[in-house]
Amino acid sequence: MNDLHYLVLSALLAWGQLMLATELHVRIWTWRGIQQSFGNRDDLDPPSPVAGRAKRAAVNMLENLVLFVAVVTAARFADGDPDVLRMGAAVFFWARVGYFLVYLAGIAYLRSGLWTLSLVGVAMIGMQVF
Repeated sequence: MNDLHYLVLSALLAWGQLMLATELHVRIWTWRGIQQSFGNRDDLDPPSPVAGRAKRAAVNMLENLVLFVAVVTAARFADGDPDVLRMGAAVFFWARVGYFLVYLAGIAYLRSGLWTLSLVGVAMIGMQVF
């Protein structure tokens, strides 16, 4: 796989995180949750702790995805080394997968380490511009 494959996978990961966060919040597996999902969601119950973590992790993924897209685009225009782009993109993607799972589990310090690792992947790609 190359950096563009990981870019698409990262976008799909962000979408999946958003969907899971919403489904955990409205509890789609209940009758009330189904009704809320098809409604305007004006009367949602407060999120459970896991649903809250899922939402925060999904929002964090969107914030970091913007950076990832920017550096991949810039590195592509700069004709960066394809091997470094692939490796940086793989580091970003897999660190973000781990980040989401660890955040859902509520493991604070490991979560921060994985977030930092994902930024290392972004930096690897970004350095290809200079």
